Amino acid sequence: MIFFQRSFLSAGLGIALTTASAGANGNGDVELLRERAPNQRPALMVLGTGHLANPSRDVVNIHVDDVLTDARQAQIKRVVEELASYRPTHIAVEWSFDRQDALDARYRDYRNGHYQLSRSEVDQIGLRLAASLGLAKVYAVDWNESPPGCDENAIDWSGYGQSHGQKAQIAALMDPQRSLGIVPLGSRTIGEWLWELNRPEVLAANHRNYFDIAGIGDAQQQPGANWVGYWYGRNLRIFTNIVRLNARAQDRVLAIYGQGHAYLLRQFATESGAFRVMEADSVLHDK
Repeated sequence: MIFFQRSFLSAGLGIALTTASAGANGNGDVELLRERAPNQRPALMVLGTGHLANPSRDVVNIHVDDVLTDARQAQIKRVVEELASYRPTHIAVEWSFDRQDALDARYRDYRNGHYQLSRSEVDQIGLRLAASLGLAKVYAVDWNESPPGCDENAIDWSGYGQSHGQKAQIAALMDPQRSLGIVPLGSRTIGEWLWELNRPEVLAANHRNYFDIAGIGDAQQQPGANWVGYWYGRNLRIFTNIVRLNARAQDRVLAIYGQGHAYLLRQFATESGAFRVMEADSVLHDK
């Protein structure tokens, strides 16, 4: 028999059980993600996107021109048609999970002809696609709050770097020309842009930026590492909300999220054994 250490400090897991004891305690009917067989895993496609409404809330922001122009609308409709070929049964979007009622109302109004889509990718891609497929609901799965008990100063890596001799590092981190995996829209079509953003090698490059953020600080104070820890925690909460959609093995989930989230959401989906990860660039053909 192999027992896990009880101590969080010594082993990182606060559980003590064996395969035999699970059955003995009557917990054999509890579903664990790690026990899902490949044929029990729903499909998950993560569509990483830039923010079409350009809210400028990312560490490095990219200008997106007006997606409500006729040309951009035609491009978005083509993307929606291509995503529809994936036949998603669940569409999850970057909208706070505790505001599901507001999203339900917006989607209902849109389907009834009482709401005009905003520039947001939640509307332009999520609601438009769901309506075209006749889905009853679009799921809010985001979480973007302060970590419980968090001292905001402990994760303010930018402020710390500016006041502790790391201005050059902060400037380099904020420079779009030096950020990895950041793809400008420019003259690309929306389909070309999304295809490029979602190539696995581009997602991996984008993720590498967070390791440089983690380096902001010194031996005693490490706000960069603290913030990156928060970033991982936020994405774990988002991923858990996606798991809680309770998709069945035959279902196909589409998560529409800012590109910076895509690498971790895909990683968690694979490593947990919860989903079969599908490639977004496999259905985006406007390239």
